[in-house]
Parts: sequence; structure tokens; C-alpha cells
Amino acid sequence: MSGPLDRPARVYHPGRGRHVENVMMNALVGMGLLPRCYLLTTVGRNSGRRRTNPVLVVTDGGKRWLVAPYGPVQWVRNARAAGRVRLRRRTDVHDFGLREAASEEAGPVLQRYVALARTTRPYFSADVTSAAADFVAEADRHPVFELIPVDEAAVGAS
Repeated sequence: MSGPLDRPARVYHPGRGRHVENVMMNALVGMGLLPRCYLLTTVGRNSGRRRTNPVLVVTDGGKRWLVAPYGPVQWVRNARAAGRVRLRRRTDVHDFGLREAASEEAGPVLQRYVALARTTRPYFSADVTSAAADFVAEADRHPVFELIPVDEAAVGAS
């Protein structure tokens, strides 16, 4: 008997086609035409250059979460190194500190993400009908970050 986790997840391979797709998505997201989508800006950990990617922000448990559906890609590495990111939608720009979630906490967020983000579903072994435990089991492949407004991050550090 096979279950949803027996289905292999697609592996992300960036390339020219993905770059073109990101450019088009950046334009649509920048105009605010896609709900829950933002432009995520990170600073390159080696180059120091700003990098921008379209992302979908998940609200779950009264918190806002950033999910890496393709795994620990460059924006994830840059965000981990900097400990902060910037999100923009139209003219609305906010800086956030980050807290990476443990698997148990990330599972329900990933479950909600997969329900919202159709295009990235092939990169998950679990599907929309899977239990939260199935998402916990694959949370190590899809980093999840709590977005903490910079004002709150400053208060928590003092």
C-alpha cells in the first residue's frame, strides 16, 4: 500500500526558464496583482548585492511565515546569514527579522502553504490531503521562517 509520502518530490533546478518565470512573477507581484504574494529581498551573503524573489507569505496561528518550497536555495542561505529580509508589495515595504521554525512547528505551516500554492505542490511529497504529520516529516527539506517585524525583533533583543 502506498501513501502520499511514497510519491517522490520534484527537485528544483534553476535555469533560464525559471529566471524568465521569476522576472514575470516579480512584475505581477510588484504591481500587487497576486494575493498573499510579495517580493522578498535578501542581501547576498558573499556578493553583498540585493536579490529579489517572489514569495507567498502564509498566515497561520496569528503569525506570518515565509516558506522555502524549493528547499535551501540561495535566498534561504542569504536570509539565514543576514537574519533579516525585506518584503515589498506595491509601495508597501517592511523589514523583518527571522526565526527558523523547528519541524514540529513548521509542519502545519507547510500544510497550509501547500493548500495555497498550487505551482509548488510537485516539490512536496505530502499533498493537500496529507496529515500535518506528513508535512512535519518533510519539514527538513523546506525551511520555514517566522517573520518578525523589525520593531518586535528590537524589543525582543533588549
